Amino acid sequence: MRLLIVGALEGQLSEATKLAMQGGAKVAHAPSIEIALASLRAGRGADLLLVDVMMDIAGLIAGLEAERISIPLVACGVETNAAAAVNAIRAGAKEYIPLPPDAELIAAVIAAVARDATDFLFRDPAMERVVRMADQIAGSDASILITGESGTGKEVIAKYVHSRSKRANKPFISINCAAIPEALLESELFGHEKGAFTGAVARRIGKFEEANGGTLLLDEISEMDFRLQAKLLRAIQERLIDRVGGAKPVPVDIRILATSNRNLNDAVRGGTFREDLLFRLNVVNLKLPPLRDRPGDIAALSEHFVAKYSKANGLPPRSLSPAARDALLHAPWPGNVRELENTLHRAVLLSSGDVIGPDAILMPDGTGLAEAAQAHTLSSQLTHTAETMSQALVGRTVADVERDLILDTVSHTLGNRTHAATILGISIRTLRNKLNQYSDEGTYVPGPGEQRVA
Repeated sequence: MRLLIVGALEGQLSEATKLAMQGGAKVAHAPSIEIALASLRAGRGADLLLVDVMMDIAGLIAGLEAERISIPLVACGVETNAAAAVNAIRAGAKEYIPLPPDAELIAAVIAAVARDATDFLFRDPAMERVVRMADQIAGSDASILITGESGTGKEVIAKYVHSRSKRANKPFISINCAAIPEALLESELFGHEKGAFTGAVARRIGKFEEANGGTLLLDEISEMDFRLQAKLLRAIQERLIDRVGGAKPVPVDIRILATSNRNLNDAVRGGTFREDLLFRLNVVNLKLPPLRDRPGDIAALSEHFVAKYSKANGLPPRSLSPAARDALLHAPWPGNVRELENTLHRAVLLSSGDVIGPDAILMPDGTGLAEAAQAHTLSSQLTHTAETMSQALVGRTVADVERDLILDTVSHTLGNRTHAATILGISIRTLRNKLNQYSDEGTYVPGPGEQRVA
């Protein structure tokens, strides 16, 4: 994680930045907005900006937007600056931290805003197989496609691969293709030259150049615009990029990792993803199993999160009761590791004793794990039924489907034409004409008090 402090905050944030650096963060300082923007344009990127609230935050955010730089910003200032804090939030700051700072509070905000999840814990054989494959291919320069449901740990395994590669001492740059608007993504990836568009006041280095020599992670690549995929394909094939507005290609030396929570083969068939790009990315596929298929990981991660959030909230060490562990193992976890972590953080706060029971493990709406599991099962069944019904219609003509719908409705109303017409949303005259047509074609039409025979 890279942290850029803007303004005269270096002394006031020294303890907080020391904690951040102990956690592996890299910290840089810029005394002015102009120097901060120049640093970002030059490719010395950041995952989070901490900015003095008395600076022109609205102007800084406008400059970032004009330069098509997407970075979360947190304002810092003395507690009496209430009006400045309000203006900063209104201008687009994600958070406001009062000074003098609480070092642990800042560390928590950094983690929350930058989402720098570095924990990598696994015990289940299903996950062990994935990690074993990751170890085998880490030393190569092969592109890797990491797939799996949302929250399974795709970015974490990408960082793991980078840390065991020959590029481990070089940059690891991640860009979320789903979080950046389409109009900004090209500039974010490839950079731009001065004057390339309105607001481009200087050359800006993109993520490809930032990652030069290291690894570039294209997170949720399935969300990338189809037209931009062609330019990405060329960059991967030829190791050359074109800055927006640039006159000549720029060579880059990077390894590409990509993640997706969607089936890219389906996206190719649907015309939203390029097949040739999929072939380039999918040299090796690391498919992460969902948490519900990793019971060993549920147990290990649960204990880890309970210990982590007990300490983070200044509470005595807490543990899970056997009944709570059993409930966690049988929950469906549609949100996977991310959902498990949030649930156990909540359980630590809601538990009244040192042992966390099932009653303290609640969903955000207050329902327990058992009710949540039932609701998830019902939802899955309904989705499956809807998909089955939809598939059953494929290959049939509209006229056939309409005929069966009308006759089934008449059968349902025991031949009552008026009631059937109301349900179908058509006039009684239209219904009678349809039924006469079906009868003339030799199809059985239920009379009053009769039901259709399948």
